Amino acid sequence: MAISAQVWEHLLNAGGVRTFKPGTPLLRQGEAATHVLALVTGRVKIVLTSADGNTLVLAIRGPREILGDMAVLGHAERSATVIAIDPCETRRIEASRFLRLVETYRLEADLLSHAMTRIREGEQWRAELAQLPAGPRLARTLVHLVAAGSWTPADVGLNQTEVGQAAGLSRAMVAAELRHLRERGVIETGRRRITIIDMPALRDIAGL
Repeated sequence: MAISAQVWEHLLNAGGVRTFKPGTPLLRQGEAATHVLALVTGRVKIVLTSADGNTLVLAIRGPREILGDMAVLGHAERSATVIAIDPCETRRIEASRFLRLVETYRLEADLLSHAMTRIREGEQWRAELAQLPAGPRLARTLVHLVAAGSWTPADVGLNQTEVGQAAGLSRAMVAAELRHLRERGVIETGRRRITIIDMPALRDIAGL
């Protein structure tokens, strides 16, 4: 989030500490936007559920993100569900107080710009994936999901079904491509867990 360290500290000081265990919803799609959450530590996944019950992982977010701000600014319901991947520490800031802070520090333009940047990134991401065969598509998705440089090992934080949703691949195809990556020593897999152990090799496969 492109706001100054000083303003970020003011935001944190304005809210109460809330912690969430992995797998716990922080915000729920369709609920009233009564507050925002400033994410201090941990990663979350943004999940959209369609009218027919299908779910889609839209994005992964990490520290220094403000969660739920667009719904508060627009006085609208939550548009997606936010679920903890890791143990997460947040600050809960009530909507009225957050709006006062936005006005005081003139943050609205920055918040809207950040939201539009995220939307453009998502569109570009989907366009890139559509042109790739399954192997590079999955590899690029895994790199994109960890989104934290080239350090390893790196826990992807999603299961095979969710990775398939993010990559636009079937679960069977994801399983087959993960097996290839595992045989090459690029990843390790466990129960509902995918861990990248050779990031340079994965980036090479992804064409990055």
